Amino acid sequence: MPDIKVILEHLFAALAAGALIGLERSYHGRPAGFRTHTLVCVASSALMMITVYQAWWLPGSEAHYISLDPTRMAQGIMTGIGFLGAGVVVKEGLTIRGLTTAASIWMTAAIGILAGTGLYLPLGLVTVITLGTLSVFRWIEVKMPAQSYSRLEVKFPREAHLSEDEVRRFVAAHGFSIGTLDYRYRAEPGLLEYRMVIRTIDPANMRRLSRDLCDMPISEFQLSPMGD
Repeated sequence: MPDIKVILEHLFAALAAGALIGLERSYHGRPAGFRTHTLVCVASSALMMITVYQAWWLPGSEAHYISLDPTRMAQGIMTGIGFLGAGVVVKEGLTIRGLTTAASIWMTAAIGILAGTGLYLPLGLVTVITLGTLSVFRWIEVKMPAQSYSRLEVKFPREAHLSEDEVRRFVAAHGFSIGTLDYRYRAEPGLLEYRMVIRTIDPANMRRLSRDLCDMPISEFQLSPMGD
């Protein structure tokens, strides 16, 4: 019979580590938060104990030279957790959300595996690294200069449209550079449409660009941020 105290240590270590990471995700309003991360971590720990204590649930394995590879269980856990990670990745228009939460769920499963095998020192270090990455790195990411990408679609009446060079100068005057630019002409309504991906260092430029587009003789425009 396996030591109940050791089993409880494994499970409660997973419970604490998963709960800490889940609290950070819940604090930032993520749907996969406190309970999700806690359950993933504890489940991974419990599954790994199946291989750690294989001699108890498979009596006579040593006498009959039955060898089970514990790494196969770990591999199965890390592969299977992918369905849960995929469930939190959401595409909203041109924006993709949930990638960091999916990565944290995957990391939580790894921490649960460490708890299940009783490797408490790596468990503690990985938990601290994960929390630091989610919190401290968030602050660094906000402070770092980064390019903001947006998709701009502008429709001009045929008789009052701007040339490509004029559009490029107008966009550049607002602090943007153009990554790609496509054309579309619709003869029936008489509209010329420019579709482009634009980028800037200062996200505030979007407000100024949107305001000035409203003052132009255009039929319609759409400015959509592209973010993670």
